[in-house]
Amino acid sequence: MAFSFQLQQIFPSPVKFCSQPKSINLQIFPNLTKRLPIHPLASAQNNATSNIDHNYIAMDESSINEEEVPLPTELRRELMPKHIAVIMDGNRRWAKKRGLPVALGYAAGIRTLRSFVKLSYNWGISALTLFAFSSENWFRPKAEVDLLMGLFDKVLKDELENLTRTGIRLSIIGDASQLPKSLQDLIDKAVMATKANSRLHILVAINYSGQYDVVQACQTIAQRVKDGNIEPEDINSFLVEQELQTKCTEFPSPDLLIRTSGELRLSNFLLWQLAYTELFFSHSQWPDFGEAEFLEALCSFQQRQRRYGGQSS
Repeated sequence: MAFSFQLQQIFPSPVKFCSQPKSINLQIFPNLTKRLPIHPLASAQNNATSNIDHNYIAMDESSINEEEVPLPTELRRELMPKHIAVIMDGNRRWAKKRGLPVALGYAAGIRTLRSFVKLSYNWGISALTLFAFSSENWFRPKAEVDLLMGLFDKVLKDELENLTRTGIRLSIIGDASQLPKSLQDLIDKAVMATKANSRLHILVAINYSGQYDVVQACQTIAQRVKDGNIEPEDINSFLVEQELQTKCTEFPSPDLLIRTSGELRLSNFLLWQLAYTELFFSHSQWPDFGEAEFLEALCSFQQRQRRYGGQSS
């Protein structure tokens, strides 16, 4: 079935984008529901986007195949990662480099994400964890945070039906208690509506901190000790893993982490879960991370020997 992403009103007023015919879409970015106030930055973005060619951010129509799709000849199916984590970095720098408003950087990043999800779906990836908004991102300018909040809210509303139809399960990791109540309700609805889906599991990390994830797991285990349910000697790595927020997926530890934009750090993302994950750092900014770059990351992964501390064969 065909999926296209509708950018019309993806950012709440006053930021404008080109209009796309309404059709079945696919896009992942839940959370946060504040309406954008009228702000000088928003007005500047609106003026800038009015001069952008419609094709610049338009979505092409492509298919998500419900049957198994042949892999590129460079890849071997038995060596494909089951779980990929992604730090989608470089949207703002991509826009600034081109003299565009930040909003268009995020719009281009959405287009890349749609393509990335489609490829992951067609190539048999079981789980994706997407770092959409860290707990430190609250310190960014209010206008940008509000823009992201509106984006998360709008896309989640628009795409819920399509996620359900295609068998994609959506989960949220992070501290949702700091999000607006209306958005928390929307997240709960999306999580419940897709809970039984199994073709692809997408975990979106919003207001997420890898350090806090470990802390809250330790707090839960400490309470169980205090209540007399377990002994301190019972605590091991398996028990800790069962209390991390990624326990919702069949494969809680990613096989491969991809970070774009040339940054060589983890930025407080899945610190426990990435203990034996293969890391791939791309110099491409996220809006430029296409099929060729994804294929490069997968080929690199398949050429590595995963020893988990043991000897090479």
